[in-house]
Amino acid sequence: MVMKTKPKYKKIIEAAVAVIAEKGFHQAQVSKIAKRAGVADGTIYIYFKNKEDILTSLFSEKMGEFIEKIQQEISQKASAKEKMAALVETHFSILAADRNMAIVTQLELRQSNKEIRMKINDTLKNYTSVMEEIIDSGKQEGVFRATLDVRLARQMVFGTIDETVTNWVMNDQKYDLVALSHPVADLLINGLCH
Repeated sequence: MVMKTKPKYKKIIEAAVAVIAEKGFHQAQVSKIAKRAGVADGTIYIYFKNKEDILTSLFSEKMGEFIEKIQQEISQKASAKEKMAALVETHFSILAADRNMAIVTQLELRQSNKEIRMKINDTLKNYTSVMEEIIDSGKQEGVFRATLDVRLARQMVFGTIDETVTNWVMNDQKYDLVALSHPVADLLINGLCH
């Protein structure tokens, strides 16, 4: 297997995000991704089996970076409340700064086939685990309700964050997503507290 840290691999991933955001997954041709990446069409197949593999790989790659950044931000916070607020703000900040990635994650990944969605869900579990850890630590600190079902609370947290970003994307980013991080975090935190 070719190392995924090579510059061409990264260029292809970035090109795929741009082309899929621009054209939509079904209209995004491998040749257009290759052209945007500045590589020959055949080079794509050194790194990826097919277009579906590009989509799942870009999600895995980008989500890995996403989770790493969020973990970095929350590690600097002392309480579960601060960690939850940092998670929301970082989530919104990352996607607000990368319009193409926001389009791909909020729209294009949802239109993919079941097999792709299953692979994406496997990657997403790493992120939802971070949310569960924050909720669980809040219960242990005594600031979040002891009776909270961690899994259900995580679904509500993720659903709220996800729907807020989807609405922002669907409205052509006409407002400041990052400015919503404080009211959304406040809503979520108050919903988890006593």
